[in-house]
Amino acid sequence: MYTILIVIINLTFISLGLPDTLLGSAWSVMCGDLAVPLSYMGIITMIISAGTVISSLFAGVVVRKAGTRGVVAISVFLTAVAMFGFAFSGAFWHLCLWAIPYGFGAGAIDSALNNYVALHYSSRHMSWLHCFWGVGTIISPIIMSWSLTISSWHGGYFIVALIQSVIVIVLLCSIRLWKGKKKPVAEDKTEEQEDLKPNGLLKAIRSKGAIAVSLAFFVYSAVESTAGYWASSYLVSFRGVEVETAAACASLYYIGITVGRFISGFIANKIGDRNFVQIGIGIKAAGLVLLLIPVGPFYCPAQDL
Repeated sequence: MYTILIVIINLTFISLGLPDTLLGSAWSVMCGDLAVPLSYMGIITMIISAGTVISSLFAGVVVRKAGTRGVVAISVFLTAVAMFGFAFSGAFWHLCLWAIPYGFGAGAIDSALNNYVALHYSSRHMSWLHCFWGVGTIISPIIMSWSLTISSWHGGYFIVALIQSVIVIVLLCSIRLWKGKKKPVAEDKTEEQEDLKPNGLLKAIRSKGAIAVSLAFFVYSAVESTAGYWASSYLVSFRGVEVETAAACASLYYIGITVGRFISGFIANKIGDRNFVQIGIGIKAAGLVLLLIPVGPFYCPAQDL
């Protein structure tokens, strides 16, 4: 039963990743259709981020009252509704409106499932959980690229909305799995840890190392979201890449993230969290240095697909 539950949790994290790369992969076309400047994507992403931050801050309280299963089901439903809204949007302000439920839903899913896996599973499972988020981010640019080829960006959002709706149904059908008296416990956790509940915001901030961890995650998220949202638009606007190819190329960045998280799942418990974070920062710094090295003409493997 617990194996089925972790599969469902990973499936839910795929659904969390699906919408995250749609906007960036299609924005070079969307801004033209909506008659707004390229920079306006920043407005939408700020609205999404604001909703994510707010829902994350209150996630602990909501989870204690409604339970992880309830929060996750409602949140995926909100993101599905938002994706349908994006699919049928015909004006920029429509996107801004639907970005609100999208942000709230994404933040709640992220917080609730991260908390649940952190308390009941090992570092290995946490790494694989985020690996499945990467699977979602890889799939959606491919969906959008295909949609742009045969129709428009509206179709890409509609397909993702349908996938999200199916995942909502799966979550509703799995409610009993979350109600068991026993909970899955990680190999490296004790029985006393089994009944831990989410900490409140103030208690979490006062925890040892919380500020340093928050700062590190802030920097990581800034780099990740900037590259993820703007890579496709940069390729189209400044490197002359075809829209469909640029959308597909955007998935290569997330393939790297996904593969890295998959591999780290096998070694996370052996290396330790502190060492693993330090190694990750070192690798990211090396990658940023490589980006500064001038190379020849632009080439993307997706052009050969």
